[in-house]
Formats: sequence, structure tokens, C-alpha cells
Amino acid sequence: MIVEIAKAKLNLALHVRARRADGYHELETLFAFVADGDVVTVAPADADSFALTGPFAAGLDGEGDNLVTRAARSFREKFGGGTHAITLDKRLPVASGIGGGSADAAATLRALGRLHGVTPNAMFPIADALGSDVPACLYGVSAIGRGRGEQLEPVPGLPGTPVLLVNPGVAVSTAEVFRRWDGIDHGPLPADPRAGRNDLEPPARAIAPVIDEVLDMLVKQPGAVLTRMSGSGATCFALFDGEASRDAAAAAIAPKGWWLLATSLT
Repeated sequence: MIVEIAKAKLNLALHVRARRADGYHELETLFAFVADGDVVTVAPADADSFALTGPFAAGLDGEGDNLVTRAARSFREKFGGGTHAITLDKRLPVASGIGGGSADAAATLRALGRLHGVTPNAMFPIADALGSDVPACLYGVSAIGRGRGEQLEPVPGLPGTPVLLVNPGVAVSTAEVFRRWDGIDHGPLPADPRAGRNDLEPPARAIAPVIDEVLDMLVKQPGAVLTRMSGSGATCFALFDGEASRDAAAAAIAPKGWWLLATSLT
């Protein structure tokens, strides 16, 4: 049995540069990952099975085919390995801008790779075909992403930095957020992510105004050094100057009843 953490993905900055003819968008983003996330368990079995557990399992109930089962099927088609029992412990909110489905698919590939001696580099084409964020999640390291996000350049990152994730319980459609992007190239990714931005924040805020409230609360917390929305939302995050500041912020925001995750960058 192999257990893999599907670490939550953060976009410390996300610049949308252009719409592409293939329907995707040309991006420049700084990926980072936290220590916590969903948990994928994979074991050889007499027949394929997929089970859902965890506080957010209901968000995927009745979905049938999903990124996890597609990842497993694509792995077998490419590398063999037989049939498997897969369990997804869904601990992250669904459709929340922190890579949930992509991270789950990537964790499934990593688990299968460990079982059958296949490297992440060999599985990259499968990850790329599954979705734009899956390659970054497959490696799970800080990286600059270009193209759709699949052209990756690893960077040192900020390992150990305390971070608080906050989701107000609103699912935001990625497709709708991109559809409402203003179409303006506001410039490239800077060397310092604090000088960057998330170009998807304005359309996401228009769809879910509660994001304004989340960001406003985070930016007011003592010790917050970088506050931003991740991906297409609605999860927002703040990096903190220490664990005490992060934990105090979590305590201050907890009465809102929003989903919180106090963790750290890896």
C-alpha cells in the first residue's frame, strides 16, 4: 500500500498574458505547495476500485469518472501494472483554486509510480494530458510555470514559511473566471512575487464578492507578509512572519465559520 499527500497548490503570483488560439491562456505563475492536502492511498487489487472519504467527499459524489480514475487508467495504458484499489481522502474544498483535482491526479500517479518503478519524468506526458496544473502538482516543488502552466522552471521557494489558507465555502468556476478576464496583458512575472498579482482576482471577486471580505481580513492580520487569492479562487492565503502570527490570525478569522488550513510551505 502506498500513501501520497496531494499537497495543496498555491499561486503566489498568477499573470495571464494572452488568450491562445487553442482555447487556453498563456500564463506566468509562481507555484508553491504546502505540507497538507488530500490523501491518496493506492494498493494492488484483484479489480479496480475507487472510494471516497473525508469532509469534502460529498462534493465529488456521483461524479463517476474523475481525474484520479483517469490518471490510473492512463498509467495502466502506458505502463501496465494491473488493477488497483484507490482511496481518496478528500480534505480540501472542491473547486477552490488550490489544485484539488490536479493534486489528487498527481498524487495517484506518484503512488502508482512508486509501486511500479516509474519516475515522475516518465509520467509527465500523462500529467500534461490530464490538466494544466497536474505537471506542477506531479513534482510538488516551487516552480515558475509558463505556457498553460506546464512549462516548469524549479526555483528555491520559501520552505517552512507559515501560511494560512481560507476558503469562504463558495465554489468558483475556473472556466467562468477565465471567461471574465479583461484580456489585458498587465506585464510579466516579477522576480519578487510580492510585486506580482493574480490577474484572476478581479473576475473571481465579481463572481463571489465574499472573496473581498476574506482578503480584507487576511491583509489586516499582524505578521501577514503576502496576501493573495490562489488560482481562480475562492481560496485565499497569507504568508506570515512566524507560526504565532499565523495561528493568531486563524483564531481571529475562525468565528466567520470559513474553512481554514494553518500549514507551511514545503
